Amino acid sequence: MPSLKEVRNKITSVGSTMQITSAMKMVSAAKLKRAQDAVVQMRPYANKLKEILANASASVDASDNVYARNNQVKNILIVAISSNRGLAGAFNSNIIKKVNSLIQNEYSGLDVTVLPVGKKVQDAFRKTRYFITGQDLPHHNNELFDKLNYDNVAPVVEKIINVFVTGQFDKIVLVYNHFRNAAMQVPTEEQLLPMVAPQNDAKNARAVDYIFEPSQEFIVNELIPRSLKIQFYKALLDSVASEHGARMTAMHKATDNAKAMQRELKITYNKARQASITKEILEIVGGAEALKG
Repeated sequence: MPSLKEVRNKITSVGSTMQITSAMKMVSAAKLKRAQDAVVQMRPYANKLKEILANASASVDASDNVYARNNQVKNILIVAISSNRGLAGAFNSNIIKKVNSLIQNEYSGLDVTVLPVGKKVQDAFRKTRYFITGQDLPHHNNELFDKLNYDNVAPVVEKIINVFVTGQFDKIVLVYNHFRNAAMQVPTEEQLLPMVAPQNDAKNARAVDYIFEPSQEFIVNELIPRSLKIQFYKALLDSVASEHGARMTAMHKATDNAKAMQRELKITYNKARQASITKEILEIVGGAEALKG
């Protein structure tokens, strides 16, 4: 049985850890509210704009729409979005597993390149042959999370669009955690390029006739890059909200575990202290009886 001093030190250590995890939980809860509001407000606009442009670009001549070209897929760029920090449960590991699953199964036999956004996924793929090595794309995008806004995201998306337009990649997909609620984040694969027309239910499908001014081709080619930037920005907002939700849940569980461990240690300490006192009493009684004899 450990000594009383050792048990006391463990109780103090667990108490300190519990204070840290509890503070991290409260910080993540405060940040989650802002991140959740941002992504909830962005989703309707981003989804509707994507739907309108996908419908509009479907009727444009393929030769005039470089964002919807449908070449044979050989080179694939996976933009994997994680976080810069850990202590968020399975948040980052789920993204890494999702990317590895895509490489080994769906894109097996193709030339796959991983563009990391976030330190954790960057560390996971840095020493693999899938890590981005070209000079046309930024290798380190971790600073995007330091000040996340549309203006900082737009230049990165422009470079991603450019490598597709110039034919360096035939398909570009995003892999990120889709935020549902604080306790559920779903690893999601979303095709960024080429653009795909939405698949409507045959019963509910309806013809949509838009009036374009000045021209359909001009508007499509002007708005599609903006839509792609918004789509990428929405994925980052989703990931940030998911990170805070995952960290809040993980720290909540860690705090509960620390409380349970502290209770067990206090019981162990009390038992050891009681045994020590009982032993001392027995020794005193034994000594007194020996003196009497």
